[in-house]
Amino acid sequence: MSVEVLGLLGIILMFVLMFLRVPIAISLIVPGLLGVLYIRGWASIEAALESIIWTHSFSYTFSTIPMFLLMGELLFISGISTDLYDTFRKWLGHFKGGLATSTIGASALFAAASGSSVASTGTMGVIASKEMRSSGYNDKFSSGTIAAGGTLGILIPPSGAFIIYGILTEQSIGKLLIAGIMPGIILTLLFIITIYISVRFQPALAPDNPIKYSWKERFLSIKSTIWIIVLFAIVIGGMYAGWFSPTEAAGIGAAVSVILAFIKRKLTFKTLVLALERTVKTTGFIFAIIIGAFVLNYFLALTGLPEVLASFISSLDVPWWVIMLMILIMYFILGAVMDSLAMIVITIPIISPIIQALGFDLIWFGVWIVVIIELALITPPVGMNCFVLKGAVPDLKLEDIFKGAARFIVPILVLLVLLVMFPSIALWLPYNM
Repeated sequence: MSVEVLGLLGIILMFVLMFLRVPIAISLIVPGLLGVLYIRGWASIEAALESIIWTHSFSYTFSTIPMFLLMGELLFISGISTDLYDTFRKWLGHFKGGLATSTIGASALFAAASGSSVASTGTMGVIASKEMRSSGYNDKFSSGTIAAGGTLGILIPPSGAFIIYGILTEQSIGKLLIAGIMPGIILTLLFIITIYISVRFQPALAPDNPIKYSWKERFLSIKSTIWIIVLFAIVIGGMYAGWFSPTEAAGIGAAVSVILAFIKRKLTFKTLVLALERTVKTTGFIFAIIIGAFVLNYFLALTGLPEVLASFISSLDVPWWVIMLMILIMYFILGAVMDSLAMIVITIPIISPIIQALGFDLIWFGVWIVVIIELALITPPVGMNCFVLKGAVPDLKLEDIFKGAARFIVPILVLLVLLVMFPSIALWLPYNM
């Protein structure tokens, strides 16, 4: 049996284990260990495990993940999400579909502080769903808006997906985070345009809201958003200006979040312990998956399968856009049945050599992949954001959430096309740092 075939069998075994609901980290490690054992023997396994676990677990770059996670948890307990939604509601709530637009705007700003789609969806689900339902909004429309708004959490920096992608591809995490800013703004606007078109042609989706706040109330509400803007300016602006690295930015962001929670009188010993506990659990989960991915990648490197696939695909006598379309379809299918984090750690080591062979920039491709993952977050049957929203608001029907989110697939596809047509959307900011 050739080593290339062995690599392919390892990937098949990994998918089988995942479909059998074996934890992702174990599904990655088992094929990797078995493959290395078959090719190199037990001594090589011991050396590989020691090297991988030691090198990557104690990587300075890895500390970026828990720091950004802690920042998001502290902002969550500070109640900043409620303040954000209230501000947008006072400014936009009286327009047709204004509450849905407010949800997208608040989700975008919360994403700029939390970096988590799950946190954004769960938080906005509780706040916005209650407000829109009491105002007579259609359940499918309101829940779809919340689920779509939550996807911005992994595109607008800080983003855990960009950090993991950067670690796997050895690309600049700072450049990747900065690259997500313009696409994040554009997708936010595309979501708002989608809402405007929807309520214009289907007025029943969002009844008119007669409540209109005074200018004084509107301007006073802005003060609640100042902290988020300041935090974003410190963390992302500092990286862009070159004042500090992504890891240092994450630490500073977490420190500022502690101060913010303290000022808002939300920081108690109990809430701090809760935030730290959630951060440790999530970090352990992510680290286990990443280490599992490196074990599998080591095995695949021994087989040479990624290079063989890259050589084969790049030699195909078809236009480059056909290959990109094939990759998009592959991710669309995987996203329907697989967790977004699993998609990144499994496919990137195989796909990135193909992208490099085609001559594409890996920073640009990182943005493109994250946008595809956004699509996966609202695509049945796995669509993580839809399940998170169902958990946050149990009386919503999962079927309605998926149907409502379907209309927001179009703006995500539009952004994917725009990124291909105008790569500078993602590349101008990071390469002018």
